[in-house]
Order: sequence, then structure tokens, then C-alpha cells
Amino acid sequence: MPSFTDLGVPAKLAATLAARGITEPFPIQAATLPDSLAGRDVLGRGRTGSGKTYAFALPLIARLAASGTARRPRRPRALILAPTRELATQIDAALAPMAAAFGLRTLTVFGGVGANPQIKALRDGIDVLVACPGRLLDHMEHGHVDLGGVEVTVLDEADHMADLGFLPVVRRLMDATPRDGQRLLFSATLDGGVDVLVKRFMRRPVTHHVDPATEAPIEMAHHVLHVRHDDRFPVLVDLLAAPGRSVVFTRTKRRAKVLTRQLIAAGVPAVELHGNLAQNARDRNLSAFSDGSAPTLVATDIAARGIHVDDIALVIHADPPVEHKAYLHRSGRTARAGAAGTVITLMTDDQQSDVRDLTRKAGIRPTTTRTRPGDKVLAELAPGDRVFQSAPPAAPERPAASRPRHSAQASSGGGSAAGGRGRPRRSGRGTGAGGGGGEQRTTQSSRGGQSSARAGQPARTATTRTSVAQSAGGAARQTGRGGAAAFSAGTRAGSRRGARV
Repeated sequence: MPSFTDLGVPAKLAATLAARGITEPFPIQAATLPDSLAGRDVLGRGRTGSGKTYAFALPLIARLAASGTARRPRRPRALILAPTRELATQIDAALAPMAAAFGLRTLTVFGGVGANPQIKALRDGIDVLVACPGRLLDHMEHGHVDLGGVEVTVLDEADHMADLGFLPVVRRLMDATPRDGQRLLFSATLDGGVDVLVKRFMRRPVTHHVDPATEAPIEMAHHVLHVRHDDRFPVLVDLLAAPGRSVVFTRTKRRAKVLTRQLIAAGVPAVELHGNLAQNARDRNLSAFSDGSAPTLVATDIAARGIHVDDIALVIHADPPVEHKAYLHRSGRTARAGAAGTVITLMTDDQQSDVRDLTRKAGIRPTTTRTRPGDKVLAELAPGDRVFQSAPPAAPERPAASRPRHSAQASSGGGSAAGGRGRPRRSGRGTGAGGGGGEQRTTQSSRGGQSSARAGQPARTATTRTSVAQSAGGAARQTGRGGAAAFSAGTRAGSRRGARV
């Protein structure tokens, strides 16, 4: 495998990567960098987690550093468009250290937060603008930004922007950039609306297909757990009480909110991520998930592409998605950058046909197991001691008239699960240690030495067959929402096709 300098990356830029522990290019980077560094338009297809961010960030920084163009107010020199706020934030996090090494300024622009700080930063002058299409169009229409000086334009997750209906806005933004600028487009698939963008805005693009768009990574183990409706919640709690980070996907925003509260009440620290949360709540919850204080993230498909957190060992489809592309993108939160990971789909009797069709179209052959709470397979899929933490006391219900207008969003920030209000922290893989005065309940058993789908995990040391299920079920009954029964009922109600996320 060639080094970054072998591919043409400037030595200073390669050194900044090495300082971050990045020394070997991924296949998507090795394939595209020679062309993108030479100034050509590049069309790159690579599945999520394949290393696309550095594939476009490196040539972008190299070009800006070499051009010597002065920074000017309201006129960014490079533009990166991303479909979600979370993805924009994480692109900037990868990009900013490299940009700073060359004296370049970066800025993220998206909705859900105040516009004035963005307007001021644009007025002061920035080099690289990472933006979501809607808010950027607002700034452009109000004269706060001029895209006429953009030297490099990047479209990341272009197929997702097409799925979200952003193409008309993207076309208007692209029309405002110079026609002779370099364009880099990266996507998991290159069909439908993406092809429209390619034909309209790219000049003789060099296309690189690094991996099949419809196949999951070989490092990803796929399992379907066939469960009864009433067993879904205890099985889920058993899996999530094991060490390590996990992402649980639901089909609706309400299901994500309700399930998060049930998990916390059952002793599993969790935070939620969905479209009903204010941006500060999203940021707070993602921070808690990233630092390990809330090792479980319950999310809608808003997180299927925008979340890039290392060491996510387990993805659980609590609600099977409607179509196979969503399955692959959700599952792509684990087994990233060559690491191993496990994907589990919970399936009830009435979902068998849909799940069978889903996995066939996704090109996978999952291991299907009929499962009950306490079964051996749960310890094999999620090894390690089960740790349950006591939930904080519920705040007294206030009369409706005295509630703040945005109480639903304010209460959704995940603070109680993220180490606040005296809750113990549970961080890192293989740890169950807490702090801050909260009570822990650790359930152990005698099933040590089981083979594990989670690489690097200690063997689980064994439980009585019913102890985890009893802990989960008992805690669930304290939620006041019916515990497992409410979870199952919500699944039946939330499994209708076309539900919004």
C-alpha cells in the first residue's frame, strides 16, 4: 500500500495526519487522491466508514495552501455540503486540525442554532465552509455569503441529500460557484438524483468505485433474533447492559424518546437522537455517547449516516427499516475502517417476511436464532458483565399551564443519562465502574469463555439464566409505561411503512 506522500500529499500535510495516528491510506483514498490532488473532478463511491472524509479533505487543504489566495469577507474559498448537522460537525472536526496547520479558518453552518455567530464569522472571512444546504441558502439569499470565490466544492453523501429532497437547493448553491472550480462528489451510491448533479456540474469526472454499494463489510456479523413481542424489551436490555457502545435504531421519533426513557428506568444509561431535539440537545447527547457516559444511543435514521463515533461494537435494529439501503447505512455505524462489529435485528412473527426480503436485497445472509430472555446467544453476541444503574428520581409533574413552551425539547437533552444529577458514569469498553454516588447493580453468571462477535471483549462470566431478564423486567415495570408491554405495543404501532423520522 502506498503512503500518503507516495500518492502526492504534501509532506507537511502528511505529517499532520501522522500526528493524529493516520499513516496508511484507505482504499478510497488511495484510489482518488492522485486525481483529486491533480485538480481533476472526482466522483467517488465508497460505503459509509470507508474513509471518504480524508479523501476529499486532503486535496482541498493542499489546493488552498498552494493557491495563496487571500481570505476575503463573505467569500469562502472552499465549500463542503453535507446532508445533516451531525455529519457537518464531524467533517469539520476531522478537517480543522489540518486547516489550522496551514493557517486556514473553517466554519460550520447549519440550522437549529443562532444565525448571528455564523454571519459574523462569514463577515470576518473564512477559508473552508462546511454547510447544510438549507441554512447556507438562507445566508446566500440575505447577502451574508458569496460563493463566487469557491475554488473547490465537495458534495458528501450526495445520495442522502437526494433522498432528503435537497437537490433543488444543492443545484442553486452549485450554480453560485465558479464553473471552472474543482468539484468532488462522494456517495455510497451513484444513481438517481446523484447522476443529475454529475451531468450538470462536473467536467469529465474521474470515477472510482471502491466497493460494492449494496454489500455490507465482511467484518460485520449479521444476526436476526426471532423474539416474541413481550420478550423484545428484556432481550434488548440484556444486550445493552453489556460493556461497550451500542446504537439502537427505531423507526419514529416518538419511539426513540419512549424507548430511551424505558432503558434509563431499566438501568441502562442511554440518550436519544432524532429530529425533534433542539441542536444543543443533539450536541449534548452525542457528546455523552462519544465520551462513554451514556454508552447507548437510541436514534431514528437521522443517525444512519451522520454519526461517526469510533468503537461502536453493536448496532441493533429495534425496528427493522423499511428498505435495504437504510439497513446498510444504519449498520454502517459499526465495523468502520476495518474494525469488527455486530448487527442485530429484532424480529417478531409478523415481521418475518419483511425481514427476509430486507436482508436478501441487502445482500447478506444473517444468522437467525429464536431467542428468549436469558438465552446463551445473548451472552455470545454481547459479552461481558451486565451492569445496571439506578435511574434518577423522576421530577414531579407540573401543571400544564406552568410548563415551558418547549419543555419536550428541554427534557430530551439526555442530561440524566449523561452523568448528571448524581448518576454514575459508565465509560469505555469492558468497564462498569461508576461514580457520583449512584447505585450500581452488577449481574454476573457462569457462562465464561463464550466466543464473541465483539472483538477484544472479555469473556462474560456467567449468570443464572433468569437474572438479567428479571432485572430488566423488574426495572421496566417501574417505568409507569408498561415496560416490555409498552415497548412491544409501540413496535406494532411504529412498524407501519412510511413513518416519519
